Amino acid sequence: MMNFRKLSPVLALFAGSFVAVAWADEVTDWNAIMFRAALVPAATGPLITITYAAIVQAAVFDAVNGIERRYTPIHVQPAAAKGASSRAAAVQAAYATLVNLYPSQKSALDAELSISLSAISGDDGDHHGGGDEHGKAIKRGIEWGQKVADAILAWRSTDGFNSPVSFTNGTLPGEWRPTPPGFLPFAGLQFVQMTPWSIQSPSQFRPLGPPALTSTQYTRDFNETKIMGSLSSQTRTADQTLFSLFWNASTASYYWNTIAVSLITQHHLSLLKTARLLALVNIGMADAAIGCWDAKYTYHFWRPITAIRLADTDGNLDTAADPNFDALFATPPHPDYPSGHSCVSGAGGRVLASYFGENIEFTVGSDIPSMAGVFRHFSNFTAALNEIKNARVFAGIHFRTACDDGQALGINVANYAMGHSLVRLDGKNEDENDEHDNGNHSDKGSH
Repeated sequence: MMNFRKLSPVLALFAGSFVAVAWADEVTDWNAIMFRAALVPAATGPLITITYAAIVQAAVFDAVNGIERRYTPIHVQPAAAKGASSRAAAVQAAYATLVNLYPSQKSALDAELSISLSAISGDDGDHHGGGDEHGKAIKRGIEWGQKVADAILAWRSTDGFNSPVSFTNGTLPGEWRPTPPGFLPFAGLQFVQMTPWSIQSPSQFRPLGPPALTSTQYTRDFNETKIMGSLSSQTRTADQTLFSLFWNASTASYYWNTIAVSLITQHHLSLLKTARLLALVNIGMADAAIGCWDAKYTYHFWRPITAIRLADTDGNLDTAADPNFDALFATPPHPDYPSGHSCVSGAGGRVLASYFGENIEFTVGSDIPSMAGVFRHFSNFTAALNEIKNARVFAGIHFRTACDDGQALGINVANYAMGHSLVRLDGKNEDENDEHDNGNHSDKGSH
C-alpha cells in the first residue's frame, strides 16, 4: 500500500478534538481495546473485524441490559443477580469475548481488565451500603458478564462462520474471476450462508443486480472507473487520491466505531445507551456484510480491472479495452457487486444518523501509521457516505452501481435492525428521557 500522508490546513483545525477524549466509560474504553487487539500481532481482516466487533458489542449490551432490563436482548435473556454492577458486567463481557477471539493477547487483556476493575472498585460513592456491598455488586457483575459472554460465544460458534462454501470461477464476459496481482480465490465465502444477527435471512435485502453489459448505465460506470480509477489517472485530484487511500487503509468497523464513540462522548450517553448504540452499529454492519456477500455470490460480477482489460469481449461498442489498466491499489479478492465497504458503511452511518441526526458534524482519523495525521471532516452523514462511494470508484476497484446499491442494502439492513432489535420494553421512543438517561442511576459508569 502506498505511504501517503497529508494533513490539510482545514482538517488540522479538527485534529485536536479527535486526539483527546475527556469523557469515557467502560463500554467505550473496551471498544478502543477491541480495536487495539485487532492490530496485534497482525491486522485482523475487515470481514473478521466486523464479525468480532459484533460478538464483543453484543455481549457487552446483553450484559448491561441484563441488569438494567430496558430493551429486548440480542440473545441472552436478562437474569443477572440483584444489585450486580453494570460497569463490571460490561468489562467482563468484553474481556471474556476478546480473550476467546485473541487468545495470544491474554496477558495484555488481563492487564486491561485489572485496570478497569480497579477503577470500578475505587469508585463506590454511589453505593450507600459501603465497601462490602460495592464489592459484592462488582462480583455479581463479573459473574453475569462472564455468563453472557459464554452464551454469545456458544451461539455464534454454530453460525456458519467456519463452514466452507464452494464457488467455481466464471469465464464469460461479466463473470468474476481472480484478479491481479495475487489472483486469489473468492474471499469470505462463509459469509454467504452465515446466520444473521437481526435480519431474517442473508438474501432479505438482496439488490436487483448489476446493469447489463450493453446498457447505458454500465457504459457510464465503466468509463468513470476507467478514467478516475486508473493508477496513472490525470483526472483524479490529490485529495481524491488521498481519501481513496484513507478509506482503504483501516477497516470500516474501526472508522464507524470511532465516529460513534466520538459522538457518544460529546453527548455523554449513559452506560446502557452507549452499549445499545455500539451494539446496533456493529450487528447492523455484520448483517450488512452477510447480505453483501450473499449478493456477491449470487451475481459474481467482474471487477473493473478485469472488465477494462477485457472490454473487447463485452459486446458493448462504447467500452474500449485497455489491457494495461491498473487500479490505484490492488483489487480485493471477491466480486464487484455490491461494494462491501458501501454495504457496511451504509449500515453504520444509518444507525448513527438515526440516533444523532443527519446533519451533525464529525471528524474521523485512522489507526494505520501510513495515515497518521490524516483526518476527514464532514458536515453530515450523507457527505461521508458519498465520499466512501467515490473512494472505491476513484481507486479503480468498483463500479458506481456497486457502491450505490451496496449503500442502499446497508441502509435497509440498518433500518430493519433498528426496528426489530434492542427495542425498548416500555414502548417509549428512544428520545424520551427518564432518570437513567439523565445520569441518576447508581452504576452509571461515567468517570
